[in-house]
Amino acid sequence: MKISMRTLLIGAVSAAMMAGCSPTGEMTRAQQGAIIGALGGAVVGKNTGDKDRGHTIAGAVVGGIAGAAIGNYMDQQEAALRQQMQGTGVEVTRQDNNIILTMPDAITFDFGRADVKPQFYGVLNNLATTLNQFPETRLQIAGHTDNVGSDASNLQLSQQRANSVRTYLASTGVAAQRMQAVGYGESRPVADNGSDYGRAQNRRVEITLIPVQQ
Repeated sequence: MKISMRTLLIGAVSAAMMAGCSPTGEMTRAQQGAIIGALGGAVVGKNTGDKDRGHTIAGAVVGGIAGAAIGNYMDQQEAALRQQMQGTGVEVTRQDNNIILTMPDAITFDFGRADVKPQFYGVLNNLATTLNQFPETRLQIAGHTDNVGSDASNLQLSQQRANSVRTYLASTGVAAQRMQAVGYGESRPVADNGSDYGRAQNRRVEITLIPVQQ
């Protein structure tokens, strides 16, 4: 039996309603996740040959509730991180359900060095506290450089810096198995390396928090 769009929408809307409404009436990330999860659950039911319309709708609603739960979980973690990182120089951004922390090397490392500055320990300690409060995320710690120097030396430095952040966070109690450290060298610039400002933007460590349910 074909699954109609109406059936898919019933599951999606039901899940979104269960996720709750924002005070402004706008769709929250949790509601968006509910709808995406509901549609995904319904499609899975269809693709696995589910002949029972009721089961398909139930699958859509369950998928929507899961999507809403992930969205809410990451919303809470994002709010905590934004509060803790305020005024530290660490930028917090959101991409779907992923949270990205961007740490310029000027505040984390001395020039050409891979050991974390002692004055940045307090920020990392606060970060670790939040990470331990929200254990259902995995972390990718990525090192990046500008294009000054050889490709090989930049790649090595970026990997060493990512490793240093991972090692320090592990020393504060963040589970090592949650974290992956990778160096990209100069291969992923976010600004023009032709200026001092652009090169400073490119020298960074990015920590991406990804919900384990993905």
